[in-house]
Amino acid sequence: MKANNLLVAVKRACQTTKSLQGDKPWHNRLETLEVSRQDQVWVSDITYVRLKGRFIYVCLLMDVFTRMIRAWQISQHLNQSLTLKPLKEAFCHSVPEIHHSDQGVQYLSRAYITTLEEHGVEISVAQRGRPWENGYAERLIRTLKEEEVHLNDYQSITEARDRIGHFITQVYHQKRPHSALGYLTPIEFQQQTLS
Repeated sequence: MKANNLLVAVKRACQTTKSLQGDKPWHNRLETLEVSRQDQVWVSDITYVRLKGRFIYVCLLMDVFTRMIRAWQISQHLNQSLTLKPLKEAFCHSVPEIHHSDQGVQYLSRAYITTLEEHGVEISVAQRGRPWENGYAERLIRTLKEEEVHLNDYQSITEARDRIGHFITQVYHQKRPHSALGYLTPIEFQQQTLS
């Protein structure tokens, strides 16, 4: 194929998880856990969004029981504030018993771990190279990509922030039913569990 000029250039996806090396004292606490109440488990993950000639990054923090997105952040940089800012924002309203993520350096940084520990949150992490162990967050990102990001061609980070914010607050929370919630929306399910 190379000799006949039939090769196609493959666009590579942007890597968002750079794991820390060495042993860590945390493991996956969700393997055998039955999630049965609000704020029992929050999950978080990072994904990328392609703009003209560059990437921006989205961090999402979701309550597993209600599927409500507790906080989110968009940044031009894949750095610590991308994950830490939404965590601190979410802690202003509630605190989970368990926080689950992959082993990305943003989640296992001293600042992030210290913030979780100061709030008495148990830390749970997926094993390295096993994205299905963070399946709740991966599924949320797939929904965001399929139902919002891939349907649009954002021209700027401001447009991406506005459109993604609208999708989260107006569509995902209020209009999109979930089979796991008995075909209620996250906001309906959360209100039902509180009453």
